[in-house]
Amino acid sequence: MSALVLEASGVCKTFGGLKAVQSFGISLAGGDLKGLIGPNGAGKTTVFNLLTGVYTPDEGKIALAGRSIAGKRPSRIAAGGMARTFQNIRLFGELSVLDNVKLACHVRVKHSMWASVLRTPGSRAEERAIEGKARGLLDLFDLADRADEQGKNLPYGDQRRLEIARALATDPKVLLLDEPAAGMNPQEKKELRDLIRRVRDEFKTAILLIEHDMGLVMEICERITVLDYGKTIAEGTPGEIQNNPRVIEAYLGVEAADAPSGASNA
Repeated sequence: MSALVLEASGVCKTFGGLKAVQSFGISLAGGDLKGLIGPNGAGKTTVFNLLTGVYTPDEGKIALAGRSIAGKRPSRIAAGGMARTFQNIRLFGELSVLDNVKLACHVRVKHSMWASVLRTPGSRAEERAIEGKARGLLDLFDLADRADEQGKNLPYGDQRRLEIARALATDPKVLLLDEPAAGMNPQEKKELRDLIRRVRDEFKTAILLIEHDMGLVMEICERITVLDYGKTIAEGTPGEIQNNPRVIEAYLGVEAADAPSGASNA
């Protein structure tokens, strides 16, 4: 069994009188591929923001590779091995595709700013390594032939893939994907499914996925956590989640006994 790379327990966050997240917990080991689902407003993105330092939890513990990260700055958490994508794509649109990935690689730069300014042999060697790594990621994501294009000019599906490539450039132990299939057509979703599996298998990165496409979630995630109004109402395998009465009720707004035939596939 792989060691845990992410462990959260008892995590809570309140905004005014709204309890956005209540006693949330999850654990991921290297190579895990888990899903986090729930109706709109359930608190899924708030959880991602808590894990990545955008928000500070009111209570609870969050550990990355055994070290507490609760309340740490996002940059410190990224340097520690956590990367994410966003519901709304956040590329550097004016930069080239290659430079988007190279910029992320600089999270791991060892040489100082002055060494870069003075163009020391060590800094030049590091820049060559960064370029090679970035081009390798673009090749993996079938974006090598678009390396010199501006990020904003890529088709939507390619922008999504570039955002994942940029996240991987930070060498994360944990990769958080926030609705990566949003806006994709069926063919793009199929390619995304295969890509997520390939990333997990080749990089041995733990992946936590928020996604509204239940077909995608059920097909690729090994275990799934379900939120509703900030509370965890279920956790289990895809089969267990599909047939859980509380999950059916949360999604359909009806008692499980009254749910229409086939509702367990929601």
